[in-house]
Amino acid sequence: MIEPLLSVRKLTKEFPLKRGLFAGHAGSVYAVDGVDFDIDRSETLGLVGESGCGKSTTGRCVLRLIEPTSGEINFEGKNVRSLEAGQLRILRRDIQIIFQDPYASLNPRMSVGAIVGEALIIHRLTKTRRQFEERVVNLLETVGLQADHMGRHPHEFSGGQRQRIGIARALAVEPKLIICDEPVSALDVSIQAQVINLLEDLQQKFGLAYLFIAHDLSVVEHISRRVAVMYLGRIVETAPARELYTSPLHPYTEALLSAVPIPDPKVKRQRMRLAGEVPSPINPPPGCHFHTRCPIAQFPLCKSETPLLKQSSNGHWVACHFR
Repeated sequence: MIEPLLSVRKLTKEFPLKRGLFAGHAGSVYAVDGVDFDIDRSETLGLVGESGCGKSTTGRCVLRLIEPTSGEINFEGKNVRSLEAGQLRILRRDIQIIFQDPYASLNPRMSVGAIVGEALIIHRLTKTRRQFEERVVNLLETVGLQADHMGRHPHEFSGGQRQRIGIARALAVEPKLIICDEPVSALDVSIQAQVINLLEDLQQKFGLAYLFIAHDLSVVEHISRRVAVMYLGRIVETAPARELYTSPLHPYTEALLSAVPIPDPKVKRQRMRLAGEVPSPINPPPGCHFHTRCPIAQFPLCKSETPLLKQSSNGHWVACHFR
């Protein structure tokens, strides 16, 4: 079997809580709770779920922008968690990130040329000023910007153009994997389509792999080969994109898909409404985290036993006692 580009096993991130400034430990938030997934070369894995379910934390743990509490992260066979600072810097040539907010992720005091070319200086990828400028111009043109944008600053650009600058910055070091942390959620719908198309074109051109994090299932459908659905820090279903959208197995996935708007007013879809609110990650329900809202839950099984991901069909995995 071909080894995956990225392999994550039992990834956990715990954030401790304190009662006050000088008080002791008051509990923990398990933002990521035993997550497993693989990403192959040139593949896009979509990671979807409601806000606060741990998607972005998972992506940042892979890059060690946030230190994981436990678990394994292997990139091309290397244990990412064991790398020291110098080795981690080398790894980040191969793994880059595109942030959600194109307004906050760019330094307003730096020119576009300096933002895009910063990684070239850090990793010493160009030897002369001329090579540096040629490389930056090439990156800007690759993402649909112009050479004369080098001297401008982020406030002179629209949201979509700023996200293109962020994409150019990620491409500068020729990575193998890019973590896309909700890269279009802050953009207008028409601009979202342009950025998604750009990411797909870049993937075909450079053979990139993506971990595409989003809460909008309609966006993920168009770019992902496989989709993983996350709820309260756990992955509850993983499947090829087309199969997930046509034959979802987990009740939470069914509820998410039923809420996706259909552009044709003649087509009616029955909305699956979930009971109650999303539980607090500070005190998640025991057993299956979804049992307090699940329409098919049975007690005491769902309340006492955590369902493990099991294979339903080729490539389709679900964490449910009854599916």
